[in-house]
Amino acid sequence: MNQFEAWLEGSGAAIAVKQFPEGTRTAVDAARAIGCELGQIVKSLVFVAGGRPVVALVSGTNRLDERRLSAVAGEPVLKADAQTARSATGYAIGGVPPFGHATEVPVFMDRDLLGHVVVWAAAGRPDSVFEIAPDRLRELSNATVLVLKDEAKSTPPSGAFDHPRAPRARGPQRTGGEGQVP
Repeated sequence: MNQFEAWLEGSGAAIAVKQFPEGTRTAVDAARAIGCELGQIVKSLVFVAGGRPVVALVSGTNRLDERRLSAVAGEPVLKADAQTARSATGYAIGGVPPFGHATEVPVFMDRDLLGHVVVWAAAGRPDSVFEIAPDRLRELSNATVLVLKDEAKSTPPSGAFDHPRAPRARGPQRTGGEGQVP
């Protein structure tokens, strides 16, 4: 059981973590492994805004508009380096979950995520994710919801992974059992 799974168990959130050996480090990798639309992937991006770490939850099809984030989180907005991201959240980049962080980190959620029935987010490791309803994601992360996407650099919601012949996962593996990869 990893740190995030331990947090989930202690919180009583009743969320199942699924492991994909082929990896879920990037939004494209995750969508391909899960077999979902790219827009259903939650990118947990760690920034330093106004001198403090913050997390922006952005749809896999969207690019973050740093000006929009700075309007609510403070200026300047800079991408957090690996050490800052790990210190603030407790997790390495590529596996940062949207909640269950090591410190109190303000979370901002892109409104586009609310347009899906379910979304998928990182579960503390680069090969593990969990499925969650966007409203529940907002609730558990205590996120402020607003438009965060860069309109000029975001892709349309209908991506390559919503096609019937898109690559599909061979099937998730539940984590937490003995003998499984940590």
